Amino acid sequence: MTVLHPLGDQAALAYFADEAAALRFAAAVRQANPPWLIDVVQAYTSVAVFFDPDRTGFMDATEFLREIGVRSQESGVREEVEGKLHHIPCCYEFQFDLERVARHTELDAEEIIRLHSETEYTIYAIGFCPGFPYLGYLPSALSGVPRLESPRLQVEAGSVGLTGRQTGIYTLPRPGGWNLIGRTPLELVHVADGYFPLRTGDRVRFVRIDEPAFRRLVGERL
Repeated sequence: MTVLHPLGDQAALAYFADEAAALRFAAAVRQANPPWLIDVVQAYTSVAVFFDPDRTGFMDATEFLREIGVRSQESGVREEVEGKLHHIPCCYEFQFDLERVARHTELDAEEIIRLHSETEYTIYAIGFCPGFPYLGYLPSALSGVPRLESPRLQVEAGSVGLTGRQTGIYTLPRPGGWNLIGRTPLELVHVADGYFPLRTGDRVRFVRIDEPAFRRLVGERL
């Protein structure tokens, strides 16, 4: 753990050298589950730990977290933290930007689809809209494609996009500027039901499906 800062008056924010260290720390805090713990939110190399101010203060919480941080990085517990593996169907026929990605990467559409679907991704953050998973990292051959110059006013739920080193899934209809290369038929978020099956640390692999399979699976949950 490189830095530990207050985040408002009810949380501590820890920074780490890499995503793997942050994942280990977040898992260790959840496992320890102190009585004052409210939530643990990891985003790439940072972890926010929210605490109940009626049960502890920042100084006591950070002393505990520093001890957890040391233990989580010790040689005996340095194995990678692997979350649940999700296989998410993706129909690459529902795309708008494969040609744009092809121009930037100098790859043909089939190679783009092959590389995208054969890679196993880790969810390093969730945000932008409820349940939106930021998945890393793209193969180097697919990396570096910039966002659209003008974002779309609405992207359909289930749309799979990529930009930079990341890929992600629009879980709800939203404006967006990522390059859209496919769509999943699955429902990945239902706010009213509290349905959020994807968590930071989980892993994702996309499974290529055709349009008839997409139609059969529309609305099913992960």
